[in-house]
Amino acid sequence: MSKTIGYIRVSTIGQNSERQLADVKLDKVFEEKVSAKTMNRPKLREMLDFIREGDTVIVHDISRLARNIKDLHELVETITALGVTLKFKKENLVFTGDKQDAMSQLMLSMLGAVYQFERSILLERQREGIAVAKKAGKFTGRPATIDKQAVIDALKSGNSISKTAKLCGVSMSTVQRIKKSIT
Repeated sequence: MSKTIGYIRVSTIGQNSERQLADVKLDKVFEEKVSAKTMNRPKLREMLDFIREGDTVIVHDISRLARNIKDLHELVETITALGVTLKFKKENLVFTGDKQDAMSQLMLSMLGAVYQFERSILLERQREGIAVAKKAGKFTGRPATIDKQAVIDALKSGNSISKTAKLCGVSMSTVQRIKKSIT
């Protein structure tokens, strides 16, 4: 029996996914809070393992599935090659593996390129904003979570890297990095 499966993704824990597919009746939902810049997403992998021929996968919009053209085409191909229908709700695009639908293929490429461009611009603006804030002394990065002086003191007391890591509650690589910075 075929199923209707929803894939819902937001980039950060603070984002709300309720607007995605709220009005669609789904048999199973795979939801995650992770960036689409990578294909290494646990729920995406789980969904790809779960789907079977005849199923329908519904995604709110193209950017929820992938943020670059290569990954987007690869995922569409992987899903449709299994005999699964893929629907993008917002763009009203449907893919069945039928390569004859040239218009849908064109729209997928164009919209995927727009989303990829949008992400690039966002990252560029973010870098520019951080650079301006650093110059103004307003951006100093995240607060240190490691007591660097405690690590230095423990090392100077003759403790090994391993013992210093245990005493200070940090990893051995952190101790090694701090040790390297003082020598």
